[in-house]
Amino acid sequence: MGDEDIRRLGQTTLDYLDWLSSTKKLKKNRLREPYVKLPDIYEQYFLYLAHTREISRSQILNVKRVLTSLHNYFENHKISLASLKIEHLDTFMGEFKVAKSTLRIYRYHVRGFLKYLYAERKIIKKDLAALLVGAPLFAHKKPPKFLRPQELQKLFSSLKLETSVDIRTYATIHLAYTLGLRPIEISKITLDHISFTRGEITIKERKTKKPTTLPLPKQTIKAIAAYVFKARPKTDLRALFLTRCGSPLRPERMAGTMKKAMEKADLSSTAYWLRHTYAQNLLAVGRNIYEIKEMMGHQNIQSTQRYLYIDTERMRKVLFNETL
Repeated sequence: MGDEDIRRLGQTTLDYLDWLSSTKKLKKNRLREPYVKLPDIYEQYFLYLAHTREISRSQILNVKRVLTSLHNYFENHKISLASLKIEHLDTFMGEFKVAKSTLRIYRYHVRGFLKYLYAERKIIKKDLAALLVGAPLFAHKKPPKFLRPQELQKLFSSLKLETSVDIRTYATIHLAYTLGLRPIEISKITLDHISFTRGEITIKERKTKKPTTLPLPKQTIKAIAAYVFKARPKTDLRALFLTRCGSPLRPERMAGTMKKAMEKADLSSTAYWLRHTYAQNLLAVGRNIYEIKEMMGHQNIQSTQRYLYIDTERMRKVLFNETL
């Protein structure tokens, strides 16, 4: 290596050391940037995190950045903490154009502050932290599909009662819609499970393995009675729904005839949409998730929660008793 090469190497090393030094000074200056003071409630929350939760200063600074944005949003829209609603928080979170993982962290920081306002300071009257949920809860891959009121009206007005199959399909659709029964549950109903005098039906075969007795709406009783006395083949078999040959109707065939009836009404739906619609109706009248679980015949609460993806607003009301 010649003298010139050594000189150039030395100069390059000096340039690198100068750059490294300036970078360290820049980082040091950033750490010493002036502390922007937020209103007392925020500062008290930071102290709470430091002393009660033992969160490090660097973590608190991350929390502060998010809450500074939150405070500025409240200021710009003249929203007080005492009048805070979930819609305000939804709109605020919607303004962040960041990766999902980052948004999850932001939501976590905001949720922590909301818990503090509710549980520690009693500034807000409802636990809004529990309502601030994101994609994992609402963006379900396959949310249950259901029929809207106008679609239901279209379906029932299109049903015919001309043949024995028509009358049978009419009765099965009523059972699926008014009781939320699966095709396999309907296929296992026997004449002994129905009490026309009491207006009840007992479902013996459920996933929960627990028999359930449900009230029968008048229109559903009429539909079943019409089938039993006018269209059901004469036989000693106790199964309620039979083929024209007199053998028990299989669930897949039952689901197929219900789907065909929907296609005739120009609806691209299946028999299970009626079950989902039943769940939607339970939500609409204010049934809680545990009541819905029992009435749907679910084994676990997770299965029932799928039906709450249908409507974010209603989900919040049912799960958290939150009036929006």
